[in-house]
Amino acid sequence: MARSQSKRVVFISSFLPRRCGIATFSSDLINNIKLIAGVDFEPLVVAMQSDYEHQYSEPVKFEIRQNVKNDYLCAGDYINFSHVDVVSIQHEFGLFGGDGGSYLNLLLARLNAPVITTLHTVLAEPAPEYYKSLVDVCEMSHKVVVMNKRGIEMLHEVYGISTNKISLIPHGIPDLPFVDSNYYKSKFGMEGRRTILTFGLLGRNKGIEMMLKAMPSIVEADRSVMYIILGMTHPEVARQEGESYRFHLQRMVKDLGVQENVIFHNRFVSDEELRNFLCAAEIYVTPYLMKEQLTSGTLGIAVGAGKAVVSTPYWAALEFLAKGRGKLVRFEDSRHIAKSIIELLQSDALFYSMRRRAYDFGRTMIWPKVAAHYWRLFTAKRLPARMPAKAIAANQTPISIIELPEPRLDHLIRLTDTTGLYRQATFTIPNRNGGYCTTDNALALVAMTKFWAQYADKEALRLFGIYLSFISHAQNNDGTMKDFMSFERRWVPNEPAHDALGRVLWAFGTAMAKPPFPAYLSIIKDCFDKSVRHIASLSPRGMAYSILGLSDYLKQFPGASDIKRALATTADGLVMQYEMGRTVNWDWFEEMVTYDNAVLPHALFVAAVALGEEKYLSVANKTCEFILEKTFNGYHFSFVGTNGWYKRGGQKANFDQQPIEAGSTVMMLKTAYEATDDDMFLALWRKAFDWFLGENDLHVPVYDFKTKGCCDALEQNGVSMNQGGESMVSFLLGLLYIVESYSAVPSAGDVKADIVDEILTAEEPRGTLIEEVTGRKKAAPETTVDKLG
Repeated sequence: MARSQSKRVVFISSFLPRRCGIATFSSDLINNIKLIAGVDFEPLVVAMQSDYEHQYSEPVKFEIRQNVKNDYLCAGDYINFSHVDVVSIQHEFGLFGGDGGSYLNLLLARLNAPVITTLHTVLAEPAPEYYKSLVDVCEMSHKVVVMNKRGIEMLHEVYGISTNKISLIPHGIPDLPFVDSNYYKSKFGMEGRRTILTFGLLGRNKGIEMMLKAMPSIVEADRSVMYIILGMTHPEVARQEGESYRFHLQRMVKDLGVQENVIFHNRFVSDEELRNFLCAAEIYVTPYLMKEQLTSGTLGIAVGAGKAVVSTPYWAALEFLAKGRGKLVRFEDSRHIAKSIIELLQSDALFYSMRRRAYDFGRTMIWPKVAAHYWRLFTAKRLPARMPAKAIAANQTPISIIELPEPRLDHLIRLTDTTGLYRQATFTIPNRNGGYCTTDNALALVAMTKFWAQYADKEALRLFGIYLSFISHAQNNDGTMKDFMSFERRWVPNEPAHDALGRVLWAFGTAMAKPPFPAYLSIIKDCFDKSVRHIASLSPRGMAYSILGLSDYLKQFPGASDIKRALATTADGLVMQYEMGRTVNWDWFEEMVTYDNAVLPHALFVAAVALGEEKYLSVANKTCEFILEKTFNGYHFSFVGTNGWYKRGGQKANFDQQPIEAGSTVMMLKTAYEATDDDMFLALWRKAFDWFLGENDLHVPVYDFKTKGCCDALEQNGVSMNQGGESMVSFLLGLLYIVESYSAVPSAGDVKADIVDEILTAEEPRGTLIEEVTGRKKAAPETTVDKLG
């Protein structure tokens, strides 16, 4: 059946019933374009989810979870195959996941249809990640819409966006009548009261305190005044701190003695209720605390309703209230607010002239006119033609990562009690005799930090707290670590040597780099600082884990000189270990290849990137090549087994292969690719993870798709039926590294397809092929350190 000739427009935005200004904006825009275009307009909405579940109805067709990268990729593919003519983005940094909202750009890079982006925020002094994210959005957009003249200037001067690409369309407002407020006051039982209104989602940046501090003087001048604070607490504020801000304001009202003159309406009001409140109000106040606000839908509505407006001079207010359309007051100056409002209450001439100017100006912003502007943009003849959806060739970057299992916490939750993560399981049942160990709980903390950063899952946050509590409790007063705890919660005395301290520093560093909440930083930093002095006594793997943690520590505190020195000293120690362990044809740190081998070159790749040192990169490349030659056979990975390991001059044990080897290899290859841009690592990176899914010596999955757990080993006769803690976390970390890294993976056009194809379709043992590919790297000019710096 042929598609109708209507213009099909996808809107990527938050959407009702989600309660936020952009959701309301998008709904109003769509409804008003429908009134203009009728059947010629077919809207589809891709809704940005918040942490709260919403039941969407038409025109929502697709939902994106804010912190799930794969959702953005899938959304791009969904849009491409939906025969869309135009994509309209409602852009606000906080709507999208990633640094500076950068996950949106994963979607935009995949789209075939032209993109028109409306910017609801433009930052004058953006942090680097916000700058890059917004520039990328603008470059991938056919047109960029801003809502006032200052936005045009900032986009051009700060971000370098051509003015030819920018369109000015104001924030739409309802077409309200110019009325006498006394008629509407009876609806609220406020006859005879002079009414002042502030409405919108409540948060600390709204400056309500300043208005409340002005109220005693205003009431003294006119005791009939009633100040209405209309709107629920912003959902993000409520999630972070509950209703503490509203309670603080209510206490202020009581302390100031103005209980009879202030009303709080803590709810999200309908359009009709808002219309009635606005019509009942005489003065509208926005006492915002910061100038850096380019748009304000609430202020626009108040101006369009012909209210006498008193506002601090944030950017939107400067434009709206120019030429006598309102009264501007100094930031955080309650006396100035009081004086301005009293003047309006006592001067009818000033009050009515200001109202009339505001109302006349508002006629230019009513929704029918704004919607007509957007419809002209969506139907412009010079709009680029929609490209047909392309078939995906087998050797291209995957259409999305939907062929991977979605990261799930089901089995990890089964293996975790209020103490920590169990070491062992009999099938999926926790084996209490095995107790707990610090090394596993530290690895689990790394996984939950990354899981929370991408999915903001409440269960991940709960598990994060359990694992952090465990490893903090494992720390002795001198900073050393205990490792083994019995089920009875007693630490095992005289425990064998272990790498708990190194793993814990890795976990602390990961959590410091991306803490779920800033309050965790102080706690974790204290623990890290207590243990860092013991790194010199660690084994090579303990040193490697520590390097990962030290590097992440510097991501949060890049000026920490003592940590920089510790990182360099530890990396030097690992290089020295390599020099002592290597011989002819044995580029390795020890005389035996044992467990978690990939973490050693992984750590040196990390140190090379963090410190810009070529010597670390050189050893990382040599040892990475060595371990790949020993574990990749040209078709799949075959890791060193625990049943004998691999001693220099001896035979490699083929079984039992451990999941930690696959997870660690994924992490090493991801970091190697980031450090070198070598496409070989990109291809092998996914092959390493596919060991879990059945690309291994026995061609059977090690990951259990039914239980969502991971088997403990690939054994000679099959997989172990037991699914313990370390195995589960190793699988989860490998998967999270792939999902986390998707924005760094180039598109098919950027990958050197001949090299990738050669690696993936090799018909000879992998050793010679690795030598050929890595030989290029050895012969290349020594400029890699420039990139690392």
